[in-house]
Amino acid sequence: MSNAMDMVIGASGVQADAKAAKEAMAAAEQAIQEGDRLGAIQSLRKAVQADPNNADALFKLAYQLDLAGEEDEAIVLYERVCEHVPPPINALLNLAVLLEDRGEYARAERCLRQILDTNPNHPRARLFMKDVQASRSMVIEEENERDVLKRKALLDTPVTDFELSVRARTCLKKMNIRTLGDLIRINEAELMSYKNFGESSLDEIKRMLASKNLKLGQGREDAHRAARRQILEKLKGSGREAALNKPVSELQLSVRARKALQLLNIQTIGDLCSHTEAELMGIKNFGATSLTEVREKLGEMGLGLRTLEDGATSIGA
Repeated sequence: MSNAMDMVIGASGVQADAKAAKEAMAAAEQAIQEGDRLGAIQSLRKAVQADPNNADALFKLAYQLDLAGEEDEAIVLYERVCEHVPPPINALLNLAVLLEDRGEYARAERCLRQILDTNPNHPRARLFMKDVQASRSMVIEEENERDVLKRKALLDTPVTDFELSVRARTCLKKMNIRTLGDLIRINEAELMSYKNFGESSLDEIKRMLASKNLKLGQGREDAHRAARRQILEKLKGSGREAALNKPVSELQLSVRARKALQLLNIQTIGDLCSHTEAELMGIKNFGATSLTEVREKLGEMGLGLRTLEDGATSIGA
């Protein structure tokens, strides 16, 4: 055992009975040699009772309790030993092992960090630090994966699972909105642009989404990405797919239309095709004239804007 184990941990007003502690420690050593772990634990308890700040007695009692499966008490005792400055390396290592076994990776890492801050090349501490960090990363990855799966399950929930009015249900069905994921990919303007969809239907849908911590429009970029993939698939082999990566400046739109598209960060023709008419009409200073202009320019290329009915981008003949 390191000499550091013989040093007193902090100051204490408790009067230590060094002689009684020494006798109890000797009895514990004898019990350990005879394979009597319970007897050793009893003797070590007496040693700690006689001298509560005896680091050697605390450490050996913690070690025997750990071997006996009494992890909770062993951790408390190791922590008492580690109150010594500097904390004994063996106590820090054993405490880190127990904490890692319990999945308390941050606390285990702090114990090992105390060793490596003063002894960066300590082989056992370095090796065990790698194990702890790997285990911690694995847990974080598993938690992230569970979060992703939970969110995916939520977004895959059919809108028919919720109590909506007949009018709202009918409109959503005609707009090909089947799940919560489909619903959050559109915004208020797009819903309101659909025939027979009014304020009351909008309010009930917003309340329903709010109950799930969701809101209209938060998945709009997902819809744009999906639309870009769909149009690319439809155009493959037609010779027109290269047009998607061309800048919108090649459409030679009016100054007003160009400035409006910049507000939506629309850079390419593919970006433009992934938007709906309602999205464009929601931009300040983008009116019916600008919309007609965009539709005509895209039509000349055999393209069109995304529609809610089919969830994809229109493609001309």
